[in-house]
Amino acid sequence: MSSSRRHSVTLIPGDGIGPEVAEAARRAVDATGVRIDWEPVELNADIILKTGQSLPQNVIDSLQRTGVGLKGPVTTPVASGFASVNVALRKRLDLYANVRPVRSLPGIATRFADVKIDMVIFRENTEDLYSGLEHEVVRDVVTSLKVITRTASIRIAEYAFEFASMASRKKVTAIHKANIMKLADGLFLRCCREVAARYPQIEYKELIVDNASMQLVMRPETFDVLLLPNLYGDIVSDLAAGLVGGLGIVPGANMGEKQAVFEAVHGSAPDIAGKGIANPTAMMLSSVLMLTHLEEQAAADRLQAAIEKVYAVREHVTPDVGGKAGTQEFTAAVIAAMA
Repeated sequence: MSSSRRHSVTLIPGDGIGPEVAEAARRAVDATGVRIDWEPVELNADIILKTGQSLPQNVIDSLQRTGVGLKGPVTTPVASGFASVNVALRKRLDLYANVRPVRSLPGIATRFADVKIDMVIFRENTEDLYSGLEHEVVRDVVTSLKVITRTASIRIAEYAFEFASMASRKKVTAIHKANIMKLADGLFLRCCREVAARYPQIEYKELIVDNASMQLVMRPETFDVLLLPNLYGDIVSDLAAGLVGGLGIVPGANMGEKQAVFEAVHGSAPDIAGKGIANPTAMMLSSVLMLTHLEEQAAADRLQAAIEKVYAVREHVTPDVGGKAGTQEFTAAVIAAMA
């Protein structure tokens, strides 16, 4: 049973298929019995162009008020000078930890159908090359600054190891390129080693990012918790999603000290918007992470199990994963599986 507490959550439906998958996730969360006061906030390409801001103040105000957001895909207008909505959110709210669980779902046809993949990727979310510090020295010569700090590196390492300890995970692998970037990635590694020393019960390994990428596609079942700086984390988390069927079935979370935003990491898919065939799995699994964050673990487990049951039966899955069901049919099947 869920608790009797009420929670306030900012709901950002987004663009394209965003409103469809956001509504599906909302229905699924409500069906768990957890009492959510949803606070819908519109943020899409039209609003960004109209307000002239990637992140209008009313969105920030809502997230600061509720402390928790569930976000669909938001399209940043292309070639218009606007910063990425996701980057702006992470910087403005200091959402320093990007968390991406990557798990095999039953019935998904991949090259690793006979292998159980179950890893969690922790990506530092605020600095590295994504600091956006670029300069054109002379015409056609550009420099970009890779910023790595002890504060951010210690913080993400502590988050990853504390998760591993709480979740009884066995191994943390730090991924780097310190053989070339000896100062920047070297600092990241020193911080990871310092934190690892506090958790002797957890095996600690280090892999150079190119070797790690090869190992992921050859032996993905050998990975447990991955710990990465921002750029490598962005690339590796999408690579890992491809191992289990793609971004449409993988959740994401952006965690800070005061706020947390849970999001489907796929795009807005405008080509299928309004057709009723969008897959809400990533949004629902992000809701599972949100429920865990809200300390509604029983409801999180129930929703996770229901999604996996629908995939195992395969009668009500969407076309992108080999089925024929629409968004609403899939959602109804998940809700029925929780009954």
